[in-house]
Amino acid sequence: MPEAVLVSALRTPVGTAVKGTLRDTTAFDLAHHIVAAAAATDGLDPDAVDDVILGEGLYGGGVVARHAALTVGLTAVPGLAHNRHCAAGLAAVQSAAGSIRAGMDELVIAGGVNSASTSPKQRFRVDGEWVEPWSPPTHPDRPDAPNLDMSITVGWNTAVRAGLSRADMDAWALRSHQNAIRAIDEGRFDAELVPIDTPHGLFSIDEHPRRTTSLEKLASLKPLHPEIDGFSITAGNAGGANDGAAALVVASDRLGLPALAVVRSWASVGADPAETGLTPVKVIPKALARAGLSTSDVDLFEINEAFAAVPVAAVKLLGLDPDRVNVNGSGCSLGHPVAATGARMLVTLVHELCRRGGGIGVAAMCAGGGMGSATVVEVLAP
Repeated sequence: MPEAVLVSALRTPVGTAVKGTLRDTTAFDLAHHIVAAAAATDGLDPDAVDDVILGEGLYGGGVVARHAALTVGLTAVPGLAHNRHCAAGLAAVQSAAGSIRAGMDELVIAGGVNSASTSPKQRFRVDGEWVEPWSPPTHPDRPDAPNLDMSITVGWNTAVRAGLSRADMDAWALRSHQNAIRAIDEGRFDAELVPIDTPHGLFSIDEHPRRTTSLEKLASLKPLHPEIDGFSITAGNAGGANDGAAALVVASDRLGLPALAVVRSWASVGADPAETGLTPVKVIPKALARAGLSTSDVDLFEINEAFAAVPVAAVKLLGLDPDRVNVNGSGCSLGHPVAATGARMLVTLVHELCRRGGGIGVAAMCAGGGMGSATVVEVLAP
């Protein structure tokens, strides 16, 4: 059986939705840019690309991956739209790896794209009335897990079930910003970033992390639901609304291309929607077991900060070393460009492991509707 290896791992800088530098850059523009960069990987023959798979979400249908393949000039390459809500970009890479390990494909560009700024407003008929703007629900609506309010369904429910305080989550959010700013200042992202020209100038640095945030500032923010007694979720300990794209070249090791990492395993799980934020606790051991590994074998974890409650709960319930989790920031700081986040996490994880000389990494996240997904990669020591 061929191994699936990651030949390149690239991403755009992450923009802040609506008011950021990517506010007038569409998902199609982002997809073209990152797929073109992936196709230009040293040693890669564009004519050998079998498929382009991009996670996309809430973008009105269509297949952004095929659109990008055409604009890049990969006319003979089909495209696949992948949607596992927040884990769409991660699932795209998993699908590519699975096809390669099955011997069906040998070279796939996979990742995700998200433009919260330009996503079309949808119109839909509900109970005989036209609703506009309308957003597709992640799951059947319930009072304890509202399908359009993740601050309750994911953030608050996770905090309550894991016994987390607001101080726990605010401290993690501050750490996230500090880690992201340090990574920017130290140039840790330089190898993974592909700057992009926008109507507002060249965009080359993640703009969502805040240098001046502090525990005092985070503590001063009002809870998102003050009417709920003890509600501890704020804009400060939640992930952002963001724009961005990421793509990885996934190849068969039989092609002999220089590889950054090997995809060892992956897994996805479902749970009651009210326990969406706890799905990383379930899926991380499952994915590791498929590779014959345990949490003690892992050098670095990326656990998406859809809300700070999610990684804090995983660290607590799985007994993880927090110093190995989100060492370069995550959703609270870098932001959460939903359909691109999973791929962005893998990109950052692989490059950080390369910087450290190798090791095992896990990218894990919850996803709307009570889902979770994780991918295990290994960067071999040089």
